[in-house]
Amino acid sequence: MSKLIYTIPSSNHNEKALIEIFTNHSEIKFVSFVGIDLSGNDTDEKIPVKVFLDDIQSFLHGVAIQTDGSSVVLPGIATLNDAKVDMITDLNCNWFVDYNYDHIDPLTQNPVGTLRIPSFLLHNNKPVCSRNILTASIDTFKTNLLKVFKNKPETLKAFGITFDEIDEIVITSASELEFWVKTPNNIASIEELSTSEVLHEHYWTKTKGSVRTALEESLLLMDAYGFEPEMGHKEVGGVKAKLDTSGQFDHVMEQLEIDWKYSDAIQAADNELFIKNLVQETFRRNGLDVTFMAKPIDCVAGSGMHIHLGVSLKLTNGKRINLFQATKDDFLSCIGYGAIMGMLKNYEVMNPFISSTNNALKRLKPGFEAPICVVTSLGLSPDNPSRNRTVLIGLIRDLQNPLATRFELRSPNPHTNVYLAIAVSYMSMLDGILYALENNKTEEELLAELSKKSGESADYLEKTRAYRTEEDVFEFFSDDERNKYFGKAPSTVYENLVQLDKYPKKLNVLKRNNVFNDVLINSFKLAVIQRWTTEISSRVISNYMHEIRTFKILHGPTALDLDVSTWMKINDLRHYIMKDTYATNSLFTRVRESLVKEDYSDASRLCLELDDKMSKLRRLYSDYKRNLIDIY
Repeated sequence: MSKLIYTIPSSNHNEKALIEIFTNHSEIKFVSFVGIDLSGNDTDEKIPVKVFLDDIQSFLHGVAIQTDGSSVVLPGIATLNDAKVDMITDLNCNWFVDYNYDHIDPLTQNPVGTLRIPSFLLHNNKPVCSRNILTASIDTFKTNLLKVFKNKPETLKAFGITFDEIDEIVITSASELEFWVKTPNNIASIEELSTSEVLHEHYWTKTKGSVRTALEESLLLMDAYGFEPEMGHKEVGGVKAKLDTSGQFDHVMEQLEIDWKYSDAIQAADNELFIKNLVQETFRRNGLDVTFMAKPIDCVAGSGMHIHLGVSLKLTNGKRINLFQATKDDFLSCIGYGAIMGMLKNYEVMNPFISSTNNALKRLKPGFEAPICVVTSLGLSPDNPSRNRTVLIGLIRDLQNPLATRFELRSPNPHTNVYLAIAVSYMSMLDGILYALENNKTEEELLAELSKKSGESADYLEKTRAYRTEEDVFEFFSDDERNKYFGKAPSTVYENLVQLDKYPKKLNVLKRNNVFNDVLINSFKLAVIQRWTTEISSRVISNYMHEIRTFKILHGPTALDLDVSTWMKINDLRHYIMKDTYATNSLFTRVRESLVKEDYSDASRLCLELDDKMSKLRRLYSDYKRNLIDIY
């Protein structure tokens, strides 16, 4: 195992080096070209290494791979009568070898490997994939920032450098991965999980048994690939596992987190994609299921995937300068203030690309450390960094390490398309940075504008909104106050998606330099609507049906009037949600009918009612069972 090759850097993406690698590592049997569609799905096919080597120049420098448009999510682009999608190799990033530890090569006694090569997707010679959007956004960010530095050299004076000293702008990003792990077919009760969460019985406690083994194996493998893992630990959710008669832990239901080192933006997205697969497979080999759902269990903490965003300069003398780090006694530089203001102002058009699923929005609820308001926290003073976990975008600062200054976007989840999330973040940052630099704003002016109260006018930020608080957003403000000061968050996928139509000026921020265009945005919207409607009609309603059928009468003839009355309320609610009659349609039927008619506004409203009724039904049934002494 120690002789396996895990990562092939860009310096080896040439015919000579690859032939040598395949010759010395015959356990690598396949090559797979990985394209990322607009939903964040990655392609995977098995091309035998011999086929790859027979036409290696074409694979590396031409359009040697094609895929059917029906196999990737590009609605409105790759249609049934024009479905061919070409794949172009990305030579400028790390390539990873994915090993199948269940399949051992008899000659080398090593696991069979597949070299995964990141690729761009093209339709009719036009790039149409998430990878290209991220690449274009980073190029646009760098080009525009360099243009300002060249045309307005005074913008660099605070950093003590001149334009000629700049070697390149470096975009650094990183993500954190939270996930739930369990033994197959075992499900702990919501009440048990919720109680453990409130008591913080699992946060940062010791992992045991197969969970510990799988976590350690994951971290060691990540290190072998060069991801530089920083830590793995238990998160807040979970219950205590049980020891079976064989001495093994069973009834596992735990939430974990894994962190690793930052990279450049595109590499960071590639790393996150590969690490999710690595973690899932490693835990599976240890007999454990992993889910990356944002909210796998109602009323219990969901899983986030916080994204860290930074910008620095690499100088010709090799020195690094963090462009967000304050150059005097302040929270941020002018560029840093502009960046965070850009994200806060334009978040309405960022959000659809970050929280695009029904499950993602279920996570963003008060009380679970998941952000629900477009707001930031900077700290009580520059020498007192904030770690307010209730805000959307946090400022991360280390007083001992200026290069560590960055922003933490807390709304993404493990199913977020990280390529698009990073892309919309930097495009929005650029908008705010250009405002700050082109208008010669000082740090004091920008801090005052960022800290303004709702109703106060500003040059860039909106008058009706506040954007900064150092308070606990969940505890300090009422629901009405949160909505008034920070805006009402979308509650459904449809409510989130219509923001792309509601805010055309903000959408133009993403369209700068054609990074996003109408064709790509329309395709993304079609994909999100299709996934949302299919999930609601075929999965959510089906799961609710199964759940409702488990709410059975439990009391006998000697039950008290309270028990009978409660059951009548339960049964009435069951019928309202699920049962059609000649005179009335159930809530389920009305939801489905709205989706069929494509009346998404009505479907959105009915889905909110459905979730509310199901929550009420669960509470009633819990109260009903709790009051029974004898169950029949």
